[in-house]
Amino acid sequence: MVGSLVATAFWAMLPAYVPNNAAVLAGGGRPIDGGREWRGARVLGDGKTWRGTAVGTAVGVALALVLNALVDPVSGAVGIDLPAFDLLAAVALAFGAMCGDIGASFLKRRSGRERGAAFPGLDQLDFVGGALLAVFLLAPAWATEVFTLPVLAVVVVMTPVLHVVTNVAAYVLGVKNEPW
Repeated sequence: MVGSLVATAFWAMLPAYVPNNAAVLAGGGRPIDGGREWRGARVLGDGKTWRGTAVGTAVGVALALVLNALVDPVSGAVGIDLPAFDLLAAVALAFGAMCGDIGASFLKRRSGRERGAAFPGLDQLDFVGGALLAVFLLAPAWATEVFTLPVLAVVVVMTPVLHVVTNVAAYVLGVKNEPW
């Protein structure tokens, strides 16, 4: 039962977990805020770019399509009925994750934090909130079928753990400048 919930939560969130990493790798380009400030600080900062948002969203959607091609053999191999993604759910998860991260950047700037500064809690769940909000708004039938309360609980507990582990690993490998 627990293994099934964890597998379902992880599988369903993969199109939301990957976009921000892809955006970092795509890096650079024109900042979304165009360099504008609000109340003495950048609106978002140089780390939130149009290219990163587009690439992150595209990679998340592409991953969902790959997962759809693998859902039957993987479900059979692990003995768990994993969900397939409809296109709107895939777009909502990926773009919602990007929007959640952009929203967190806005909040960080308002709280006086610089780019890369830690904001515990927000750093680990910003993209999850954005992805879930978007998928429940844009693909409600799919979202309510997949994201049951137990699956949502696993997502909220599992995501911060995955976030810390992957960020520390990226820091140790020299891919990130800070371990958060």
